[in-house]
Amino acid sequence: MSLNAPLISIISPMYNAGAMLETFMQSLLAQTLTSLEIIIVDDGSTDGSGERADAYAQQHPHVHVIHQVNGGVSRARNAGLAIARGKYVTFPDADDTMSPAMYQTLVEMAERDNLDAAQCNAEWFFKSSQTTKPLIPLDRLTSTEVLSGPDWLNTALQTHRYMHVVWLGIYRLELIKQLHLTFEPGLHHQDIPWTTEFMLNVQRVRYTDQVLYRYYMHDASISNRKRTGQRNVEYQRHYLKIAQMLEEINARYRDSVKIYPAFHYQITREALSVCHTIRREPEESARQAMIADIFATQTHKRMLRNARGAKQWYQLLLWLSRIYRWRKK
Repeated sequence: MSLNAPLISIISPMYNAGAMLETFMQSLLAQTLTSLEIIIVDDGSTDGSGERADAYAQQHPHVHVIHQVNGGVSRARNAGLAIARGKYVTFPDADDTMSPAMYQTLVEMAERDNLDAAQCNAEWFFKSSQTTKPLIPLDRLTSTEVLSGPDWLNTALQTHRYMHVVWLGIYRLELIKQLHLTFEPGLHHQDIPWTTEFMLNVQRVRYTDQVLYRYYMHDASISNRKRTGQRNVEYQRHYLKIAQMLEEINARYRDSVKIYPAFHYQITREALSVCHTIRREPEESARQAMIADIFATQTHKRMLRNARGAKQWYQLLLWLSRIYRWRKK
């Protein structure tokens, strides 16, 4: 790291952020940590967001903007990683906000304990009701001591509230480069395999239960769109692919780190979400296409290999029996 390099690079993909860009940028510019750079990756915005981001860059020397043709969140994050100069990196969404102390808190934790990653709690903010809810309730998990990456991931997954999202923490850039760890282009929820692989490679992680990030829940957010028909079929393929990637990651690291039951459980859980979707899908042709995808990708066998615990086994056998029943040969 060069002498004038910032402590943290904040990489944020942006596509048509609209009015939220202002709120987001204000929360970044209000950060109490001053040794930082902000990299906005304009992913082909058509609503003027790109020009507004440029205006911030002209006013603030630590704000940089990359413009690229629309290629999705993964390509945008990879483009930011390619130019990041910080000791640590993080990836907030351009329609969320951060506490002014967020990055100072996390960087101080990382510097004090020589961490590879520092993670915090977040809250959902429901725009319609103007209410908030913590991501990980305190009765599920409180602040931890320094843990190895696999131990932290196991602890977090056992709360059944943890989300594999890269905006919850900061990560040592040098390690990301050493691991050649990039985001999978075109894959929704690519944070899941990325954070899993990162954590299986690191020695020192700490979590604070302070709520420092606010995730805005609104009808337009990608994970809340109501999909039906062919669009739903295509979307569910991302979960089938993630289940496959998680199983491959477990296999790749099983000789070097402890692969906890929770890591297997997670694979079956991701795949079971597709089963729930099949039941809710109104179009019969789409239902059949999703069922066909489960068998074509051998996901039914993957779920059986990775199910853990009596409750998940019960759910799995129930859903597999339904799917066999619904399947039209």
